[in-house]
Amino acid sequence: MTSMLKNRKVLSGAHAAAEAMRQIDPDVVAVYPITPQTPIAMKFADYVNEGKVHTEMIRVESEHSAMSACVGSSAAGARTMTATSSNGLALMTEIVYIASSTRLPIVMNLADRALSGPINIHGDHSDAMLVRDSGWIILASENAQDVYENTIMAVKIAEDKRVLLPVMILQDGFITSHSAETMYTFDDETVKKFVGEYNPKYSLLRTDNPITMGPLDLFDYYFEHKRQQVEAMDNAKKVIKEVFSNFSKLTGKTYNYFEGYKTEDADFIIVAMNSSVGTAKFVADKFREKGVKAGVLKIRVFRPFMDEEVVEKLKNAKAVAVLDRAASFGSHGGPIFHDVRSAFYESDKKPKMLNYIYGLGGRELSVELLNKVFNDLIEFDGGKSMNQVQYLGVRD
Repeated sequence: MTSMLKNRKVLSGAHAAAEAMRQIDPDVVAVYPITPQTPIAMKFADYVNEGKVHTEMIRVESEHSAMSACVGSSAAGARTMTATSSNGLALMTEIVYIASSTRLPIVMNLADRALSGPINIHGDHSDAMLVRDSGWIILASENAQDVYENTIMAVKIAEDKRVLLPVMILQDGFITSHSAETMYTFDDETVKKFVGEYNPKYSLLRTDNPITMGPLDLFDYYFEHKRQQVEAMDNAKKVIKEVFSNFSKLTGKTYNYFEGYKTEDADFIIVAMNSSVGTAKFVADKFREKGVKAGVLKIRVFRPFMDEEVVEKLKNAKAVAVLDRAASFGSHGGPIFHDVRSAFYESDKKPKMLNYIYGLGGRELSVELLNKVFNDLIEFDGGKSMNQVQYLGVRD
């Protein structure tokens, strides 16, 4: 099928997010600037100032206020979006949980950045991992193209009546958010048609059908409401696939929870998320040239996590390396490793598995380091004893 992504542009990841937001034209955007998210808010503010959107942009005094304003506007029935990073996400975390618990389909771009301390403004995934179990659907982006497409699809996923959960779109701070690359966009009308009009199921402004949102919820009903969130996330698994399928008809590309690159016959596979995927693909190609069957498994959907799919994609490999750009202190390995390793618990057929903690605070993930990862997998499969959890690129 011929792709309808026909407008060739050079955009950074931040501006790709803002461009998608412009075309979606949300009713409300409440946002507070923080590096490296700021270019998303600044570019969208330009669109507001130029009259290119009809959005009510609320400039608040903190990220906690930003998410609070988003909760209010979404509860009133407005299509609502925002963006943040790092300590900003940490400050708004209280309301992040309230947004998902109240079943509000807010869409938020997150320019991933290390959490303090020590103070660091560069990219790792510790901020996303802070809220991985907050009840938000989480989509990951390899590059600016993914940021753009994930942002558009996020609206359809979040607002589906079977889901009604907020969605965050990850992109690596500076590596993706500030790096310009060639990408393709839809025309405005195609995006408008895809996302459609928002017709909220519930609204605080409908006086003919009054409702209560955010009440005190003690032990008599709290448990049932948490169970409903679990079911909504389960429903999202099917809805995400439907949205991917419909979006594929526009782009001619295939989307999935886990997207394999030369994994069909691969003996050695790296599992990665966000910008590291691109470097890993390059290194896998180099190993293929040497006759090594190397591949890469890209995570597009981190929450909900599809155990059966990751097992299906990896079960025939000899050895697998799971890359984590965040530490899980006091636990065995990083957070993605926990999910992947646990998925294989009841599987009779499983590969050998190593975990690599890498890139904390923006430390570079070089080709040389990924060469080491593939070489480690080859030696590990050959019987060499190795620590299951490795720290890649850290000084002794």
